[in-house]
Amino acid sequence: MTAALTAPGIQNLRKRAQFLFVRAGVRAARPVVLIEARRRAEAGPIGLGLTASRKVGMAVIRNRARRRLREAARQLLPLYGLPGVDYVLVARQ
Repeated sequence: MTAALTAPGIQNLRKRAQFLFVRAGVRAARPVVLIEARRRAEAGPIGLGLTASRKVGMAVIRNRARRRLREAARQLLPLYGLPGVDYVLVARQ
């Protein structure tokens, strides 16, 4: 995921350690997505990570799920996301 695909003020989580850090935070489960969030020690832009496991489906379906999550995050995180908080969106089947 490149920076051009996300909204301004949103940085991408890329490293496993960043995803594991967020996993220790709060979670909200919905039928199509699991949202994990955790505040960082330092203030800064909103962090965003996307993931879809093989439980979701084959590669084409997983990629489509990630694209949809990316677009939803691009529209909603600038409105509802908090600066200095990392979010991970996990696609569900």
